[in-house]
Amino acid sequence: MTTKTAVRASPPPARTTERTTEAGAAGPAGRDPFFDNAKYVAIVLVAIAHAWEPVMDENSVTRALYLVVYTFHMPAFIVISGYFSRGYTGKPHQIRRLVTGIAVPYVVFEIFYSLFHRYADDAPEQQISLLDPYYLTWFLAALFIWRLTTPIWQQIRHPLPVSIVIAALASVTPDIGDDLNLQRVLQFLPFFVLGLVLGPEHFRLVRRREARLLAVPVFAGTLALAYWIAPQVTLEWFYRNSSAQELDMPWWTGMVMTLTLFGFGALLTGAFLAWVPRRRTWCTALGIGTICGYLLHGVPLQAMEYAGVFETYAWLSDPSGEILVTVVTAVMVTLFCTPPVRRALRWATEPEMRWAFRRDASELGPRR
Repeated sequence: MTTKTAVRASPPPARTTERTTEAGAAGPAGRDPFFDNAKYVAIVLVAIAHAWEPVMDENSVTRALYLVVYTFHMPAFIVISGYFSRGYTGKPHQIRRLVTGIAVPYVVFEIFYSLFHRYADDAPEQQISLLDPYYLTWFLAALFIWRLTTPIWQQIRHPLPVSIVIAALASVTPDIGDDLNLQRVLQFLPFFVLGLVLGPEHFRLVRRREARLLAVPVFAGTLALAYWIAPQVTLEWFYRNSSAQELDMPWWTGMVMTLTLFGFGALLTGAFLAWVPRRRTWCTALGIGTICGYLLHGVPLQAMEYAGVFETYAWLSDPSGEILVTVVTAVMVTLFCTPPVRRALRWATEPEMRWAFRRDASELGPRR
């Protein structure tokens, strides 16, 4: 996203996902296929990048691709999350959705992944702590916090610069601690706020033919740069879960890297969105189930790591092995996003939980 404006767009109706959006033609149930396509491709890239981690050390090309993908795959997901959070004002039905759609999946999968690590990897020291997100669950904790703070960002005159300052300060503050993975929450915050300040007109810009053409040299140049710096760069910068001091770097490098990664992340997110199909395709319906793809893809990847698959079959680090890992991972996460899996997992990712909430006045009907 290349826009530099920090002007806050007027928030859309609270139930944005249930009606036709302004950014494009809506599909069934009023959903814009552009965003579902983007979410599906982004979640596939997330899974592929995770799968590359154990096999990429001997291949500089794969390592460069990893750097490029890691620069924008989560930022793209977070920008879209911010865009669709613009209508959040803390109304009762929104609070309920926040609990059932984010808090409950966080608790369920935080417990699951902790127990999976404890018993599958023979790690009895692994504790269950809802304050210390394990593995993939950090994003749910972060999204919960970001969405709760949405009304604050909507009242600030220049929200994006303020969020960047907060991220930069977090990158030089080693005492933040591990609770709720606040380093990541704060360092990725600018991308969520960017989504909040963007309007439909900005997404129309990246759909133009000129944007698609410009995306080609943007990705080509970034890939060339990544190939050049790949052997020396510290990967932890891209994970955003440590301060500069914790990486044994001078404190000021944290601020420099915050600005650099935000700039490249926003630019590549815009280039990525320029290539996303605008109309309904075979993958559009899969974009609705990306929460399942995100939360489930870690299970087979962790299982292979615990079983020592990558050490046993060293050929997986060869180019042919990396291609196989990439294809298998893409197919796997695609299956996890399908409607049958989404329905089977709805009890954990989309529970109604009407029994847990009070009925508000709008549901009680008029008094007689």
